[in-house]
Amino acid sequence: MTRVIALYNIKGGVGKTSASVNLAWLAAAGGARVLLWDLDPQGAATYLLRVKPKVRGGARKLVRGKSDPAALLKGTDHERLDLLPGDFSYRNMDLELRDTKRPAKGLERVLDRLTEEEDYDYVFLDCPPAISLASESIFRAADVLLVPLIPTPLSLRTFEQLRAFMATDVAKAPAILAFFSMADGHRPLHAEVIAEMSAAHRGVLGAVIPAATDVERMAVQRRALAQFAPRGRAGRAYEALWDELRARLE
Repeated sequence: MTRVIALYNIKGGVGKTSASVNLAWLAAAGGARVLLWDLDPQGAATYLLRVKPKVRGGARKLVRGKSDPAALLKGTDHERLDLLPGDFSYRNMDLELRDTKRPAKGLERVLDRLTEEEDYDYVFLDCPPAISLASESIFRAADVLLVPLIPTPLSLRTFEQLRAFMATDVAKAPAILAFFSMADGHRPLHAEVIAEMSAAHRGVLGAVIPAATDVERMAVQRRALAQFAPRGRAGRAYEALWDELRARLE
């Protein structure tokens, strides 16, 4: 059975793309067949995986079933990791979904076609920040919403807003898991927030991704941490995060 994990937060700049690329790579390195779909029009995950951010026919043909999503897949440096690239036309995803029947199922239909043709164990969705029609379609398609959180009070407020929205306004809500990202161990506030949230929510995973130079270097190396800094603090933290997430999924 294919498990769909959406890396999502209402806020941007919280580490969604870094987590998407690293988790997808680690899953593939562990022997799974993995797809990463870069849904952000900026195409950052696509860039990190050394692929040109272009989808022939764009968002319109993709969500309307006019293009074969399997034909749009790109290989990566790992033979078990495929990429459905980002595309700037994804900025209009809401408009394209709105013009389809049952727009909330638009992305799910694309994934259904892909998983019929390709036997994936995991699909990771690198999602743009916002609550929109496209987001609702992501919620419908995902089994798990994995939310990166910077350990600050405002970030936690955003997380509570997301939880409330999912509980009241989403018909088919996925499970919500969260983890702390870009954490600074020298800042007492970060430690306090992590301890408070971990005690209050069983959906908060124990692995904490540090604010580390290695994560920033991904944009220079254009590789996952497991490829160039596996034993650094961030590399080991992502391994722990994947181990914990995989155990929850199983």
